[in-house]
Amino acid sequence: MFIDSHCHLDRLNLSLYDNQLENVIQNASEAKVDKILCVNVTLKDFPAMVEKVKNYDHVLVSCGMHPLNQDDEVDEGLLLRLASQPKVIAIGETGLDYHYAPDTKALQLDSFKKHINVAKALNKPLIIHTRQAQQDTLELLKSEGGSAVGGILHCFTENWAMAKEALALGFYISFSGIVTFKNAHALREVAKLVPDDRLLIETDAPYLAPVPHRGKENQPAFVVDVARHLASVRGQSVEAIAQLTTDNFNRLFNL
Repeated sequence: MFIDSHCHLDRLNLSLYDNQLENVIQNASEAKVDKILCVNVTLKDFPAMVEKVKNYDHVLVSCGMHPLNQDDEVDEGLLLRLASQPKVIAIGETGLDYHYAPDTKALQLDSFKKHINVAKALNKPLIIHTRQAQQDTLELLKSEGGSAVGGILHCFTENWAMAKEALALGFYISFSGIVTFKNAHALREVAKLVPDDRLLIETDAPYLAPVPHRGKENQPAFVVDVARHLASVRGQSVEAIAQLTTDNFNRLFNL
């Protein structure tokens, strides 16, 4: 069985699936995807996201504010209240992105600190997005005590030096369809080095569809293609990748 450790079911174009989320869930089930983590990116959309997936016990959710959605300061009290719900197993998507939004750096830093505070208060792991902000991401995790709860550096695209520091802080490294892209040679080298007990796989659906689905909307069923590619890169069987990433997910979230 496989686990999609990061996707956005509420952002799928359901017209591609006869306007039924059930068809997406069924596709995943047929591909032997046993659990799905639906990741929140804005607090105002959180209630609607939870409502959309409430009937699927194997679809778990996170709660947070994506660093590229920083129009205003994060309401830490609201984040704490929403993230206290039992279906929420993680805090985020949070983090820092200086590639697309360097002008909101101060807001992003403030938001990231608040997410770490809430994660520690609720003892729930963090889902972290980081792009061109390696030093600040790692320094904040250290200074604010993010290692107390751990979490995932999702859709990892950084170098081995950052991965190694994150691993030392107790974090897991998750690979998306990007690892299957033709020009992702450096990322595949990083993927070879991540220890078995810290590896995760994801789709980040509806974005970043892996080979051989490039050009299509991504969906949780396609996490199997990420697993296949990682198996080839790491010299392991697909079954081994499925088992160890499932074990890692369950261990991280105490499932």
